Amino acid sequence: MADRIGPGNRKQWYGAVASALLSSLFATGHIQAQTRRLPRSVPHVKLVPAAAIQFTGQSDSNSPAVWDSWDGRPEVFVMTSVAGRLSRQSGADITQLGPTEDAAISPEPGGGVWIEAVIADNTGKWYGFYHNEIIASACGDWITKTAPRIGVAVSLDQGSTWANLGIILEMAPETMACDTSNEYFVGGVGDFSALLDRAHNDVYIYFSQYGREREDQGVAVARIPWADMDDPVGKVTVWNDGVWLPPSLVEDEAGAVHWEYPHATPISVPDKPWHTGEAVNAFWGPSIHWNEALQQYVMLLNRTKDDAFTQEGIYVSFNPQLDDPAGWSPPSKIADGGGWYPQVVGLEVARGTDTLAGRSARFFQSGRSDYLIEFSDPVTDNSSTR
Repeated sequence: MADRIGPGNRKQWYGAVASALLSSLFATGHIQAQTRRLPRSVPHVKLVPAAAIQFTGQSDSNSPAVWDSWDGRPEVFVMTSVAGRLSRQSGADITQLGPTEDAAISPEPGGGVWIEAVIADNTGKWYGFYHNEIIASACGDWITKTAPRIGVAVSLDQGSTWANLGIILEMAPETMACDTSNEYFVGGVGDFSALLDRAHNDVYIYFSQYGREREDQGVAVARIPWADMDDPVGKVTVWNDGVWLPPSLVEDEAGAVHWEYPHATPISVPDKPWHTGEAVNAFWGPSIHWNEALQQYVMLLNRTKDDAFTQEGIYVSFNPQLDDPAGWSPPSKIADGGGWYPQVVGLEVARGTDTLAGRSARFFQSGRSDYLIEFSDPVTDNSSTR
């Protein structure tokens, strides 16, 4: 977010940790699809206090972890970002990270850059998905707030340097709320998670929307073919009411050509939207991993209560399939208050990351972990409707 600060100055952990008793509805709005499904089982979640560990780099975004080979041995690398600056650290495991090193992206896209997801292929390439904040100049010269967008870069040296491949998703200027009371954003898309599906066909991007209208807010979904990652611009399709829609190449009045992206249907619509100057009730900042013990995807979410992103709580949701955005279970609270950017890092040696974990994992907020997150056998949920 614009003028972000490190986790030391953030809202810290307040409130008691609670068991994840499953809620019967999406608390922030009505569920998009109208068909009813049979009851399904959803896991139970708890947070267990543990010895504190922290990334050596400061973090105010999701922080991707990647296992790779270093001097012939497995090493875990973590990309951290703070105030729009990138850094990298590595070690034998998540508890033994070495000093942070600056990382760079070229050409720079302008504004601040936060790498929030990394997917490695089997040739040594790392594809980094970045949140990019640029001043919302469409609102006028006086504006200092931003409209984030999402881009892709590639690294051939394990995250030390990144070649920028371009912006792959952004909102149109007409969706901006230039008179917003939001502390950071007039609109845009960002604060996301990106995962390659298990068949290696598509990368799914679950992202936050900050548009003016409530229908342009909440968590939404896009995808891009894995085969197009070296040339990703214009290849993203957006989930719109059950259909994946492509962007359009359009020419503006000045003759400049750019990509225009379709409306994305949010998983749930906030009943108290952003930008009003009043209370907000919205989910944002998803972090998703595949849980081997559960054989399901797990999404952690922030839930805000105002335009300053004051944290109401941290929530969890489950889905067997990435390609079924309407299939997520109703979000259930696992903690009151809490810090921004909750995520896991799996404990599996040479395998556990922010996108792969098992029955027990480290639970991070803004780059610091004071808890394990534990997943137990499912209990019946009779409230799952979509």
